[in-house]
Amino acid sequence: MYRWEGALRRDIERQVVIKTVESRVGSVRARLAELHSYQLPEFLVIPVIDGTEKYLAWIGAESADPQAAS
Repeated sequence: MYRWEGALRRDIERQVVIKTVESRVGSVRARLAELHSYQLPEFLVIPVIDGTEKYLAWIGAESADPQAAS
């Protein structure tokens, strides 16, 4: 439940967690805005202050721009 434009609303929602690197946040934000049905979808950037070296390396590798590799 949430309040939108002065009215109490009830909708079924799903929370999605998208893991990426800081340099890709803008493109993720833009794509979410294109695809989402809400006028104002929730979009939060939560900085990572620590993590295992291998996991953070994996996120970096999986978030790499495929165009940069060619």
